[in-house]
Amino acid sequence: MVNPNAEIGRLRELMPATARMKTKLMLSDRQLNVIKAEFPRPWRATHTVSINLDLWHRLAVAERDLLFLRTVSWVTMANVLKPNWYQAMAGAGLAGGVVELLQGDAVGVVAAAGVTALAGWQIWRGVTGPQVETAADDKAVQVALRRGYDQADAAAALIRAIEAVPHLEGRRVLTVNELLRCQNLRRQTGRSEFSVPESYLR
Repeated sequence: MVNPNAEIGRLRELMPATARMKTKLMLSDRQLNVIKAEFPRPWRATHTVSINLDLWHRLAVAERDLLFLRTVSWVTMANVLKPNWYQAMAGAGLAGGVVELLQGDAVGVVAAAGVTALAGWQIWRGVTGPQVETAADDKAVQVALRRGYDQADAAAALIRAIEAVPHLEGRRVLTVNELLRCQNLRRQTGRSEFSVPESYLR
């Protein structure tokens, strides 16, 4: 069994210095997830990453390390307020909807709501979609290299962790995103020459 205090201290040392001040580690044996990060809210100074220690200790140390680094990487990379065209579109849709509502134009309100919903969906995909998921995996492997891991070993450990998590959490199969992530990581292990097509990451 993993010593809770020792494991928390070890994980704090493992994460990049830039993430230590922004990440709060907690133990939560009630959660169903092996490791869970709260959705990063830009107005909050710290983001909570919680671990179910009972499930966590069933993973090998390398798998724990890479799964943790990957979660921290996702938290630091996901930024819902990052300026882009979809942000502008959502703002324009909201403003247009208010104007049309004040003018009593039902068709205009529906059109503005549609634009806002589409932009909101794209913003959400930018935070939770496969592109940011695979980018977080790649960043975790790069951080692991600075912690003494070999690239192929780090990528392989993260693949094993991704594949082990569904079983530990009571799920039967991997999600589409998890399958894409594994395929992306297999290239780094040298076991596959095929990368994930860009069209799947958009």
